[in-house]
Amino acid sequence: MLDATTQRLVTLPNRPGVGFKPQHFDAILASPGSVAWLEVHAENYMGGGGRPIAQLRELAKTFPISVHGVGLSIGGEAPLDLDHLARLKRLLDWLEPASFSEHLAWSTHDSHFLNDLLPLPYTAETLARVAAHIDQVQTHLGRRMLLENPSSYLAYAETEMQETEFLARLCQQTGCGLLLDVNNVYVSAINQQTDATAYIDAFPLDQIGEIHLGGHEPQQDEHGAPLLIDNHASAVIDPVWALYDYTIQAAGAHPTLIEWDNDVPEWATLSAEADVAGGLLARLHVK
Repeated sequence: MLDATTQRLVTLPNRPGVGFKPQHFDAILASPGSVAWLEVHAENYMGGGGRPIAQLRELAKTFPISVHGVGLSIGGEAPLDLDHLARLKRLLDWLEPASFSEHLAWSTHDSHFLNDLLPLPYTAETLARVAAHIDQVQTHLGRRMLLENPSSYLAYAETEMQETEFLARLCQQTGCGLLLDVNNVYVSAINQQTDATAYIDAFPLDQIGEIHLGGHEPQQDEHGAPLLIDNHASAVIDPVWALYDYTIQAAGAHPTLIEWDNDVPEWATLSAEADVAGGLLARLHVK
């Protein structure tokens, strides 16, 4: 477990943020609205310079930055990619972000990288492997990381515990925090026919460092049952807003990100989504 004296904790404001997209650079600086912080994907900023780094340096003068990784494959059976970890450390060392997070997922097999974030069976064996990987990451980076709950489309037969228990044990064993993706909770609940509010009730709310909201695509499986695909390509729907409100009523105000990574809209549309989150947070009367 990372030494508590060297942990860098989440210092994002308990207000709305958005995922930064380069086409919004000028609009964000000119008219941020209720947006108080920005998130970037780590893998887009591991180069040595150029326009992406220049823009990020400029934004970091005004906004706290959250770095969200998608390439560590924390849940993979193979050892972590040390070259990737070294590039990540260089980014975090010069940027000094307010938060760093990754996914509870795997995306590698042998030497191949899969363009997806795949769920895990929740077993004692998996718990030990993921905890060891988290310890390695936090020790190497010298900072606490947040772990995001996945969106799921099926459950493993060998699973021995609920996802919420698995996450709670990871926090206890490693000192990591959690990134609660409310849209992922909703998607998984519909796909697996479970209760989303019961998931929130069982979630270790005291470990939340950040909350995510996003859109998904409704489809049907081969039997005609509802199937939701987490694609970050549309606005947050009303049931997800309701689940978010339920969450913050229980957990209190937390930094809340609007994720919109595909079919990215104009800045005014994205900013308006942040305004909705800001309104719900303001109702809590928490700074």
